[in-house]
Amino acid sequence: MQSLSFKSLLAAAAALACAAGASAQEQVVKIGHSGPLSGPNTFAGRDNDNGVRLAIEELNARKISVGGKTLKFELVSEDDQCDAKTGVAVAQKFVDSGVRYVMGPYCSGVTIPASRVYDNGGTLVSTVGTNPKITQSGYKNLFRIVASDVQAGASMAAYAANVLKAKKVGVIDDRTAFGQGLADEFAKEAQKLGMAVAGREFTNDKATDFMAILTTFKAKQPEVIFYGGYAPQAAPMARQMKQLGVRAKLLGGDTLCSPEMGKLGGDAVNDVVYCAYAGMLMDSDAGAKAFQEKFAKRFGQNPDVYSPFYYDQVINIGEAMQKSGSIDPAKVGAYIHQNAHKGVMGEYAYDDKGNRIKAPVVVMTFAGGKAKPLASY
Repeated sequence: MQSLSFKSLLAAAAALACAAGASAQEQVVKIGHSGPLSGPNTFAGRDNDNGVRLAIEELNARKISVGGKTLKFELVSEDDQCDAKTGVAVAQKFVDSGVRYVMGPYCSGVTIPASRVYDNGGTLVSTVGTNPKITQSGYKNLFRIVASDVQAGASMAAYAANVLKAKKVGVIDDRTAFGQGLADEFAKEAQKLGMAVAGREFTNDKATDFMAILTTFKAKQPEVIFYGGYAPQAAPMARQMKQLGVRAKLLGGDTLCSPEMGKLGGDAVNDVVYCAYAGMLMDSDAGAKAFQEKFAKRFGQNPDVYSPFYYDQVINIGEAMQKSGSIDPAKVGAYIHQNAHKGVMGEYAYDDKGNRIKAPVVVMTFAGGKAKPLASY
């Protein structure tokens, strides 16, 4: 019995030695995700989380090596609730726990204050926050992976003027950094293009009743109402426009391109809602279509608006580590600034402030509750 026990001990020791040897050849790289994993925008947060998760699984399968060690990527997700105070706390938690790469935040109102914390912690941040202020603070390792409000707002104003032939527009925003910033850019460009802004109204990102605002606009008869905000508000707004007989088209940014619009708004969104999607069309590009199929197989549903961008940037980061020979965010960020990356959503190249150069924008509307493309900008 003693001999058998000794052999067992030897086997256990050998197994531990092998495990230690294997772990010595691995380098763990944590990828944080800060987004709304609760509340009305949960659908977006979960979708973005899945985009990061899929990319991490693929990078781990590639067994990327840096400095003689195989990189093992791990996802660390935190719920920032699209709330500035919570988002700053999440940022500090990531910095304190050594998470040096963060995907998100999703909401501009979280990204703006959290960016300072990330910058102080030497963290590389990749956000879909679109407010222009995000990249005006000079943070070296902050990347906006989609079109900004300037691009999206201008595209929708051009479409309203040149295609919809609108002469008069109404503007509503939800008072968030994202919604207000996007509405400001639309209004500015609309006036440049000769359209009259019939009125500017405000709501919030938790409202569901827009009857008073819409009644005001019904009297002013704009051909277009632009809404700066998110799908959980835009969908009931479209339904209430139909109830009141408001004949204007409802325009917005890429948050309105979400499948949630059709789910929440029903047939009220069809040929009424127009949105600026900051990406390529899934069905018209072989790589994008392959991603969509892969995503659906992995998660049992199609990707929403932003998960392809999150996926692309995580792959970009992993490849940048491999090609730069470093996992230091400063060196990885420098490589990303200097080298373009071809992803599912087109080419990712950045200016010195971290804005994506020539980010594609596609104007879409809805048919049968699903988004369909109309024009590219």
